[in-house]
Amino acid sequence: MSRHLTPNLNSTAIPFSVLRIIGQLLKQLSKGRLKLKFFKTFIVLFFLGLSLSMTYAVYATSSHTSNTTHSGNNTSLIAQQKSIELNLVSFSVTKAAHDKIIPLFVEKWKKERNQNVTFKQSYGGSSAQALTVIEGGGEADVVHLSLAPDIQKIERAGLIQPGWEKEFPNGSIVSKSVAAIITRKGNPKGIKTWTDLTKNGVTVITPNPITSGGVRWNFLALWNAAIKAGGNESKALEFVTNVYKNVPILPESARDATNTFFKGGKGDALITYENEVLLKGLNGEKLPFVVPDVNFSIDNPVAIVDKNVDKHGTREVAEAFIQYLYTPKAQQIFAQTGYRPINQGIAQQKEFVDKYPQVKNLATANDYGGWNTIQEKFFNDNAIFAKVLRTVNTAKKS
Repeated sequence: MSRHLTPNLNSTAIPFSVLRIIGQLLKQLSKGRLKLKFFKTFIVLFFLGLSLSMTYAVYATSSHTSNTTHSGNNTSLIAQQKSIELNLVSFSVTKAAHDKIIPLFVEKWKKERNQNVTFKQSYGGSSAQALTVIEGGGEADVVHLSLAPDIQKIERAGLIQPGWEKEFPNGSIVSKSVAAIITRKGNPKGIKTWTDLTKNGVTVITPNPITSGGVRWNFLALWNAAIKAGGNESKALEFVTNVYKNVPILPESARDATNTFFKGGKGDALITYENEVLLKGLNGEKLPFVVPDVNFSIDNPVAIVDKNVDKHGTREVAEAFIQYLYTPKAQQIFAQTGYRPINQGIAQQKEFVDKYPQVKNLATANDYGGWNTIQEKFFNDNAIFAKVLRTVNTAKKS
C-alpha cells in the first residue's frame, strides 16, 4: 500500500486508559448502576470520534506526501518551462561587463537546454545593493558585489548559506582590480606614490570607509603601503593619519567623492579603483592616473542567494551563470571593461599585459587575516579608523 493511504496506527490506536474506562462502565451496567441508554450513547460517540481521528490521519499523511512530491518535482517542472528569469544584483561598474556577458550566456543556455533565460538586473553601490537584497528588493538569485563583507551581511540575514565562498573557483572571486590615484591634468603636484599624498599643500578626496563599504579598499591600500615600506603598525597609523589630514571632507560614497573631485573641482588627487578609471576611458574620458607599485587586490565576490533560488526554482541556471563568469570568454570581457583577469591565460594576452602593468607588491585581504579580522581591527567602533578620525579632527581644531 502506498504511503499516502496508510494511516499512522500509533496515533489512532485505542489507548489502554480508554479501554479501562469502557470496562468499568460495563461492570456498572451489569450491576444495574448504569442505564443502558447512557452506555449506548457513550459507545456511539466514542467510535465516531475514533473514526474522525483516523480520517484526519489519512488526510494529513496524504497531504504531506503530496507536498513532498510537489517540492521534489519543482526543479523538473522549471526545467520543462520554455523560459525562466534570473535576478542579478551587482555593483555599479560591473554593468558594462554584464551587458556583454549575459547575451552570450543566454545563447549558450538556449542551445544546450532549449530554454530562454531572461535577466532582471539591478546596479548600484555595493553596500546599498546588499541592503536591498536583505530587505527583499528584487529577490536576487545571484549577487556580484564589491567586497566580501557585503555578501556576509546577506548571509547573516539568512538568505545565503555559510560556505558560499567555497562554492566557486578562486574563493568565489570573479573579478578584481587595484587602487589608483587620479590627478589633475598634467599632474601639477607630481603625485606618483602613496607617500606623495602626505605632502603639505596636497588635498586628497576619498570617501568615508564607514559609510561606504567598498571604499575600505582605499584605506587598506594606504595602510598596506606603510607596512610594506618597512613600518610597524605605529608607523602605519601615523602615515595614514597624515594622509587623512590632507582630506578636506569625507564624502559618504564613491559616487559622492567622484562628484566632489570632478564636478566640485575639489582636491588634487582622488583615490579610486583602476577599473573605474579604465571604464571612463572606454567612454571617452581620458584621465591622468597612477597605479602605485605597492597596492591592494580589490577582490569582487559572487554568490547564489540560496533562499531565493530555492523559492524560484532557479538554482541550476544560477549556478551555470556563475560558472560561465569564470570562462575565458567572460574573463576576456571583464578584462576589456577594466577588470584585471583572474584567468592567467587571459592575463598573459598582449593587449592585457600592456593594459594592466604588473604591480610589484600586491596584498590581499587574506594577508591581513580575512575580512572578519579586518572589520574588527580597522572599521568597528573605536577601531583604527576611528582613532585616525579623532586625531585628524583634533589637529584641525587646534
